[in-house]
Amino acid sequence: MASSLTTFTDEARIALDTLSGRASGLFSPSLRLGVTGLSRAGKTVFILAFVHNLIHGGRLPLFEAQKSGRIARAFLEQQPDDAVPRFQYEDHIAALINGRSWPDSTRAISELRLTIEYESASGWSRMFSSGKLSVDIVDYPGEWLLDLPLLGKSFADFSREAFEMADLPVREDLSRQWRALATEVDANADADEMTARRLAESFAAYLKACKLDERALSTLPPGRFLMPGDLEGSPALTFAPLTELGDRRPRQGSLHGMMERRYEAYKTHVVKPFFREHITRLDRQIVLIDAMQALNAGPGAMADLERAVTEILSCFRPGRGSIFTDLFSRRIDRILVAATKADHLHHESHDRLQAIVRRLADRAVSRANLTGADVDVVAMAAVRATREGTVKQGRETLPVIMGTPIAGEQIDGETFDGNSETAIFPGDLPQNSDAVFEASRPGDGPGTPNPAIRFVRFRPPKLERTAEGVTLSLPHIRLDRALQFLIGDHLA
Repeated sequence: MASSLTTFTDEARIALDTLSGRASGLFSPSLRLGVTGLSRAGKTVFILAFVHNLIHGGRLPLFEAQKSGRIARAFLEQQPDDAVPRFQYEDHIAALINGRSWPDSTRAISELRLTIEYESASGWSRMFSSGKLSVDIVDYPGEWLLDLPLLGKSFADFSREAFEMADLPVREDLSRQWRALATEVDANADADEMTARRLAESFAAYLKACKLDERALSTLPPGRFLMPGDLEGSPALTFAPLTELGDRRPRQGSLHGMMERRYEAYKTHVVKPFFREHITRLDRQIVLIDAMQALNAGPGAMADLERAVTEILSCFRPGRGSIFTDLFSRRIDRILVAATKADHLHHESHDRLQAIVRRLADRAVSRANLTGADVDVVAMAAVRATREGTVKQGRETLPVIMGTPIAGEQIDGETFDGNSETAIFPGDLPQNSDAVFEASRPGDGPGTPNPAIRFVRFRPPKLERTAEGVTLSLPHIRLDRALQFLIGDHLA
């Protein structure tokens, strides 16, 4: 799909940008790593754990360069893109470690450069390589990525698909007010700013309701309606789908014409620059998925998550280039799909969580046609907030996880205060991964969760200290495996 998102002029600009970037990095090897995922998937936490463990020499047994002692040091440097906000690592890590609070969700694009000095495993490579790699970590909201398919859709296509989605059982009650308002509007009537505003606000309210924990839906374009940033209140965000447009061209001066013009402006001035300036410059990509939230919300949320992952993967430029083509076009040759918050489950269920995400990703990968790229799946926790244990219940011994639930979290009517540690049996994931995608039982509501699975959010852990008072690095589950897949070959 990615090739259909650009014009010849766009491709020419991308080629010039790529050539310029390759020239500047000729004597300073760098790798651009995209980090994305939908809201609360843990993008910021992943970046913090990535950087903190490398800078402080964390426990990373599956990360070969670290395990073999070939990494001399890792440190932060000035990022190469002055026009992109810097990822505020120092502020976020202080809140995580000292305040034991999770950082705010990613609401805009940001960047951070981590430079790794290492010794190559090959004597031949040591003769010709500087033993230095700069990893430019690009953090951006997955909601913005879901806008990229709009580049290949007309306003009529966008409107038709929006109403089809709104009619799905898991969305029908949430979209009712917006759909009722939309049916009262005559698309061919004269353009009216207040009508456009009412429609846009009602449509945005429906999208925001879909995103709440009770439904945990993921496919919610346009992404800036959820995270407007500096565009809030602008005409570029004051549009909404219209009903029964057919294939007719809008009358000049009509509401239809106004909405279509603003939709095209959104694509031109918001979506296309994001794609050209950021997505087309990536070398590697990790897509973080909060499968726990979707599992809590039920099969409708899982099906919607699969749809979102498919659309996200369809927007990348996968493949492997040659020495010549790489001068003018970057391709993403490795994509990691990571199910986060594996620490919310006992390790006995980790394989099942990974199987669920593998099933979700395999279907998405086949539909997205990611030819030429290596795609892997992992169940991980970039920062482990729990530890494991067992409790006796009658004659049974149950595997549990222990941690401090965030204030306000509830299970079976008990509300946690944010200070008390507790042991929780989260339930067992089904052995058959297809079961979590199957339709709800008759009589269940659109957002009915699986009662056998219970997840709550936990506060970050209290970091251990050595006898000398040195704070240890952030604990994790399989972060080392993720690092090995994403950057390990560049440190060989």
